[in-house]
Order: sequence, then structure tokens, then C-alpha cells
Amino acid sequence: MLRIQDISFAIAGRPLLEAASATIPTGHKVGLVGRNGTGKTTLFHLIRGDLPLDGGSISLPSRARIGGVAQEVPSSDVSLLDTVLAADTERASLMAEAETATDAHRIAEIQTRLADIDAWSAEARAATILRGLGFDEVAQAQPCSAFSGGWRMRVALAAVLFSAPDLLLLDEPTNYLDLEGALWLESYLAKYPHTVLVISHDRGLLNRAVGAILHLEDRKLTLYQGPYDQFARQRAENLAQAAAMAKKQEARRAHLQSYVDRFRYKADKARQAQSRLKALARMQPISSPQEAALRAFSFPEPEELSPPILRLDGAATGYGDRTVLKRLDLRIDQDDRIALLGRNGQGKSTLSKLLSDRLALMDGKMVKSPKLRIGYFAQHQVDELDVDETPLEHLRRLRPDEAPAKLRARLGGFGLMAAQADTKVSDLSGGQKARLSLLLATIDAPHMLILDEPTNHLDIESREALVEALTDYTGAVILVSHDMHLLTLVADRLWLVADGTVKPWDGDLESYRDTLLSGSGSGSGSKPANGAKGATPAPQRRPTRDMILALRSEVRKSESRLEKLTEMHKKVSEKLADPDLYDHDRAGERELWQRKFAEVEDGMIRAEELWLDAQEKLDAAEAAQNA
Repeated sequence: MLRIQDISFAIAGRPLLEAASATIPTGHKVGLVGRNGTGKTTLFHLIRGDLPLDGGSISLPSRARIGGVAQEVPSSDVSLLDTVLAADTERASLMAEAETATDAHRIAEIQTRLADIDAWSAEARAATILRGLGFDEVAQAQPCSAFSGGWRMRVALAAVLFSAPDLLLLDEPTNYLDLEGALWLESYLAKYPHTVLVISHDRGLLNRAVGAILHLEDRKLTLYQGPYDQFARQRAENLAQAAAMAKKQEARRAHLQSYVDRFRYKADKARQAQSRLKALARMQPISSPQEAALRAFSFPEPEELSPPILRLDGAATGYGDRTVLKRLDLRIDQDDRIALLGRNGQGKSTLSKLLSDRLALMDGKMVKSPKLRIGYFAQHQVDELDVDETPLEHLRRLRPDEAPAKLRARLGGFGLMAAQADTKVSDLSGGQKARLSLLLATIDAPHMLILDEPTNHLDIESREALVEALTDYTGAVILVSHDMHLLTLVADRLWLVADGTVKPWDGDLESYRDTLLSGSGSGSGSKPANGAKGATPAPQRRPTRDMILALRSEVRKSESRLEKLTEMHKKVSEKLADPDLYDHDRAGERELWQRKFAEVEDGMIRAEELWLDAQEKLDAAEAAQNA
């Protein structure tokens, strides 16, 4: 059991934690969430004992082992497999001693202990973890020096997972994984036999791999049972209650102040006025919890181009004399939302570079609309900003003739307010740098936006803002991301990059996830989707007129159901915002309305899913009828 008791900690006089407490039972998987800069990573340092507490205590069972990924493994001649095996220090020590021990009793003790810790299956376990994180058998035998820093971070993650500490601390572990690695990690953590505390902004991981959320806010820790979506709903209810109570208190305060202002200098009312002044002084302000401002992105809208905006016919591309992708027969329209799937190294980034004119054709043909503008955001671009320039100076170089007010308005549209506009990039947070890079990628109102891991530096609120912006955006989107939540909400077409080519994926993201986790997807994936752009459609039975009418009726019913629930949600929200509902004698009624609010929220989620499913079936049927 991890027990955090009334801890306090400050950095340079700024308090991050004040009398914060939480208890995490042994074996529980918990997601640690909170706004950027609130102290989540600092809390990990305090748990490990790297920093001294200002007050309070943190306790674990005696001899409990704490593990985490502090940094990438060093570049060395040691193979990946041996590097991971060495992470189990007890096994490594016993194996070394077994080679030299001569005392019969000690040899028996060593062999017994090796059997107890299942040492003989260690290589198979280590290989399984490495394979799940993207290293095939050939790669596992190669030295660490053969891999870049990002890949060595994966090796460090594999090592700590293999060592199986009693308390596993992971800080944004999916940031250096692709989608396939992130999905494997979700599954692994869900079955991990010990306690896990993970800092993450990956909503999919927080919904599928953990059973509780530890929220760091206002320098306090609050433990919520259930996955992230359940936490978000409960938090929304708490915010509504706090807002209603604050509104009621403000009305009471105004009433008392009005009385004081009118009668404090009248002799016959002076005593009552003084009494109300004291009541005002005693009132503790009710403030709603800190709420991360949802800084909505604002992508400029491009003019509409005739379809297709880009087409590849028998295309091939690669580097030097090495062909990476070939037999590319693809079409992109301006209303497409395409997610690129495939294991790392299969060519997702290569395709992105080809589409964005950063890589030349080696064979075949690419036909583009003459007016096509393309925006490109790559993960490494965040690190390529000029650290000595401010965001305003970055924009001034691109738009030298624009007025400063217009440039600042552009920055504001991406959540970079006045303070950040004049701050050097070196002093901006990772999320602020990512927002600036997104602004630079979209400033010319591109007809096609290519995004390669855009969420790595964004917190959950900013990721939701990005989803909203991409939903409203009227250009095509090509998306590479390990964020399953983002892909699910944005992408309506899936392309699998595997076996040296690109084909539409026959199925949805859940089927792709199931294929990966079942082990049947080795990177070569599934058959191409029948009837999808770029594939040869197989003969299908044309839907009848009655089938189309039935599907349209189902869509109308779904829309009507969703409208009713939306109206009900509005009424319940208004009721919860009524200050009188929070009188002490109305606790039962208040709980009833709070339950109704949660039920309506769940109903809206289900209704939206049913509506989307019905609309997709109708679209597919109408497309088949018109084919």
C-alpha cells in the first residue's frame, strides 16, 4: 500500500503540494492527472525519495521495490535482450554466482531461488516485452548503440517492465511509442501483477489500463474510483455544484453588503449593520476548482477545390536507391479524414513526407490540384523552433506586412496569450511549443493537413481542443498518432502501411486493436477494404429501396432521440445550477437530480454512438446504390 499523508512541498517559494493525502492499495492501477505544471512529475520524485518533503510522510511496505523510466539506456555494445535481462539484478547476480560457487549448500540455495523467481523463463519473458514494444527477433540481438534515443527509451521501458517492481511509476510512457506499442502497453499494464501509478494524457490508456484516477489540483490529491471517462463525468458534476454554491454565496454576500451600505451610519440600524459586517468577514469564499481553460484552436478555412485534390498512380518512393513504398494507388479528397496505421518502420512517415513534397517519387505518378496547399506538422518540428525567438517573432518572419495586433490575434487563436507571445521559445512549455508549431503548419489555410504525432506535448484539455478544431476544419487530414481517442473521434478512413505498400484497412480501430493484441497482426495487417478509395471493389448486392428507407428512418429516430436527451441535459443542468437546491433540507432532492444528470450523460453517449452507427450504415448503402 502506498500511503501519502499530509505532504507539502514547494519549489522556489511556490507551493506545489499542501497537506495532500492519498492511499493507493497494493495491486491497484492508478492514473495521475492534472494540469501541466501542477507537480505530477515532482510527486514521483517525492515518492522515490529523490526530493525531501517539506512536511508530511510517504510510506510503502518495507523492502518494496520502486521502478520507473528515468532516462534512455546508454549506447553500448550490449544487445537489447541482454540489457533487459540485466534489469533483474537479483537474477543477474545469482546467475553470475552460480558460475563460480563451489559450496554445495550455497549452490542448492542459488538454484532454489532461481526456480522461485522463474529465472529460466526470463529470456522468453524479456523477448515478449521487447516484441510488444516493436523489436523483432533480429533487433533484439543488436547492440543498443545501433538505435536512436527514442528507441533506447523503449528499451528502458522494457527493462523496467521486466524487472516488475512492486510500485511501477510511469511518466507519459506512450510519448515515445507508436499506436501499436501504446496498445500493447495498455494491455500489459492492465494485467501487471503489482501497483502502477502512471502520469498520462492518453485518454485511451486512462480508460482501459487503470481502475482509478488520482487528481492533482489546488495543491491537493483526490482519488476517484473508475476510469478517466467516469472521473470526467463526476468532476463535471462537482464543478456544477461548486458553481451553484458560489453563485448562491455571492447573492447572499451582495444582500448583506447592500444592507451595510444603506444603514451602517444610521444610529437605529448601526448594530444590525455591524452584525452583518461581521457575517461578511466570516464568510469563507467558495471558489470552484481550478479548471484548465480549453484554449480552442482556430484553423483558417481553405477554399474548396475540385476532387480529388491528390492522386497517386503506381507510385513508389524511398531514400537513395532503397525503395520503401511501392504500388501506391491512392486518392485523397478534401473531406477525407485518414489515419495511417502500421508498425514503426513500415513507412508511415515516408508516406507523410511524399504527400507533403518532402520526398520525391521514384516511380509512377502523383497528380495534385494546381492550387493545393499542404500543412505539415511532424513531432520533431517542435524541437526545430528557434529557441531564441518569441512566437511573435516567428510569425513576423512569415507575415512581415501584417500588423502586430493581427499577429497577436493569430497567436491567441491557438491559446498563446499576451504573456506567451513575447516569451522566448526556450521558456515555453512543451504544450505551448506544440501550439506554435500547429499555428505555423496551418497559417496558410492548407487544403490538406498532415499531422505526425501532434498530441505528444498536449494535455488532455488541449487534445480535446484539437479534436474540436479538426472536426470543424474543412480540409483533408492525414493523421499519424498513438492516441486512440483522437483517431477514433477524427478519422473516418484507415490506411494500413505494411509490406512496402499502403492499402485501406478492412475494419475499424477496435478490430485493428484486437488484431494486434491477438498477435495475428505482424505488421502486414488485413485485407484491403472493399469499395474504399484506392482498392478494387468486390461485387456486392445492391441495397434495395426498402433497405435505404429503413436506414433513413433509423437515422431520423436516432437524431430525434439525441435531440430529446440534449434538451433534457439542458434542463437538468439548469436545475443543478439553482442555488436553492443546495439548501441543507434539500439533500435528497439534490442527490436525485445529480443521479439524473449522470444518467442523461450516459444516455447521450449511447445515443450518439447509435446515431453514428446508423448514419454510417446509411452512407455505405447509398454509396453502394449509386456505384
